[in-house]
Amino acid sequence: MINPKFYLSNLTRSGVEFFSGVPDSLLKDFCACITDTCDRGSHIIAANEGGAIGLAIGHYLACGSVPMVYLQNSGLGNIINPLLSLASKEVYGIPMLIMIGWRGEPDVKDEPQHVHQGRVMEQSLTAIDIPFVVISDNESEAVRQTHDALALAKRNSTPVVLLVKKGTFTKFTVSKKTSDLTLSREVAITEVADLMPNDAVAVCTTGMPSRELFEYREKSNGGHHRDFLTVGGMGHASQISLGLALGQSKRQIFCFDGDGAALMHMGSMAIIGQSSVANIIHIILNNGVHDSVGGQPTVGFGIDFCGIASACGYESVCQVDDSAGISNAIEQALKSDGPHLIEILIHPGNRPDLGRPTRSPEQNKTDFMRFLKS
Repeated sequence: MINPKFYLSNLTRSGVEFFSGVPDSLLKDFCACITDTCDRGSHIIAANEGGAIGLAIGHYLACGSVPMVYLQNSGLGNIINPLLSLASKEVYGIPMLIMIGWRGEPDVKDEPQHVHQGRVMEQSLTAIDIPFVVISDNESEAVRQTHDALALAKRNSTPVVLLVKKGTFTKFTVSKKTSDLTLSREVAITEVADLMPNDAVAVCTTGMPSRELFEYREKSNGGHHRDFLTVGGMGHASQISLGLALGQSKRQIFCFDGDGAALMHMGSMAIIGQSSVANIIHIILNNGVHDSVGGQPTVGFGIDFCGIASACGYESVCQVDDSAGISNAIEQALKSDGPHLIEILIHPGNRPDLGRPTRSPEQNKTDFMRFLKS
């Protein structure tokens, strides 16, 4: 296995001095090492993967040195446009290294949302004509492969992908910051779910929130038919909610979103705000980190989600940080037409024994659509 600090030191000695991306669970120890080691001017955790490519292009134009972008392979779709229409050697020819965590690698057990993406990962890179190498878990070999990739990127003025398998990096521990917030995400989700009208439905963002909502329904014997778990497609839960609200205008739609997910496609808030739909309650569970992939920070605590939503046209906005606030906010939102935004401030973290959905995405879809027709 590769020591993240050793690998990062070799990168910086080779002239790679700028890093940007969206954290990934397979790369979490390397991402944590970058966060812990690099200053703010040389490392930006981007809102989305395409934005990280843009940041890398800007760095190369300004400094002339090769940057590195990191992401999970689920973000490949977000980078294809800036890769092929800007960074490509057939357009501007921007050399960069792109480290991609290979979720859903064939013959390696993973969650259902990663299976298709993982199976076609190598074919996808071949199809878009981006050179790649699968990084060895042997340190010296990985460094050699990376130096060769860097040389190729410079020589051909092209992006080059470093594909990383599960278990490649050793553990990197950073000191966790304490939070003054007392509310957990799981409690917040549970309390909102308890306040939903019987005919209301929920759309839940990817990662821990979907797992926590599923487990709550399981324990309460409430059934899973009222919840659509957006197990992939980070950042798209709010637009799925809008599509539902437009098609089911008499039904209340609850959207459980995360701060990282909301930031990833923030333009969606403008579309919701200007949609005139009355039946969306958009809940942003804000803990200031990418909790599902290692706890790397977001800018969630540094921006004003409520102010942004209000400027986008939401009918009401509020921020709460305790159970009483949740109860009052949901009660008020149900009394008037939306769209409404409720930002719930929570502390990072989750139970170590948190389970995963035991029903397949296909079963979830079938049960959900059957309930909508009832």
